Amino acid sequence: MNINVHIIERNILGCSHYRRNVKIQAACCQRIFPCRLCHDANSDHFIIRSETKNMLCMECMTLQPVGQWCKACGTKAARYYCNKCQFWNDDPEKPTYHCDSCGICRQGKGIGIDFHHCTKCNVCMAISVKDTHKCIERNLESDCPICGEYMFTSTIAVIVMPCGHGIHKPCYKKLVQSSYQCPVCLKSLSNMTYYFRQLEQELDRQPMPEAYKNHISVIFCNDCEQKSDTQYHFFHHRCQLCSSFNTTVLNTKIPDSVPSLTSQ
Repeated sequence: MNINVHIIERNILGCSHYRRNVKIQAACCQRIFPCRLCHDANSDHFIIRSETKNMLCMECMTLQPVGQWCKACGTKAARYYCNKCQFWNDDPEKPTYHCDSCGICRQGKGIGIDFHHCTKCNVCMAISVKDTHKCIERNLESDCPICGEYMFTSTIAVIVMPCGHGIHKPCYKKLVQSSYQCPVCLKSLSNMTYYFRQLEQELDRQPMPEAYKNHISVIFCNDCEQKSDTQYHFFHHRCQLCSSFNTTVLNTKIPDSVPSLTSQ
């Protein structure tokens, strides 16, 4: 019997992925596993969860058709059971609901309660960002830009950055410790006004040598997505349209006549 070792003293059944009182018999290979993730981690193929027909009660070890109750001993398989996904969840701290639009079960209280389904992004999002998030078609049907795991069916929490791109929440927390740019589109992840003001002051303290004062950089701003010309600098370049320093130098214009640094 597979018991979660973290809570073995409380006799709580399940695996490291889910808390439940049943195992599943995979329709594809007829083998018994605590959950679909355990199956996929120990097999050379992926399970189709909706095709699961049988479950094994972890209390009486009876193999039987799927359901919310064991027909042999009367044990409740889990607090939550979805007969579409063949998914069980007995963790009271992780409420679960089924989204017909996504076609899978997701963690949360439900559509219209704490989540809403965006039809353009084709994903469930926190209801708090319903009217403010930037839509990107089929947004999370892609890999996390940091760890590479497919986000749509990931069991790890996913957030949507201000630019609209998705990322795993733990990956985002690590990212912002060393970068202020979205790893997909390079837009700023937050209000950078204070930081950019510091860069402006830094440029004032470090004027360019005479030989470079007439050099002009053609830049692309990752925030406003516009090109502009600005004074060349060794370190930073400010967008002349939105004042962002989140820019990329495309090329540098060097004047035909450059003042000589040789003493006369």
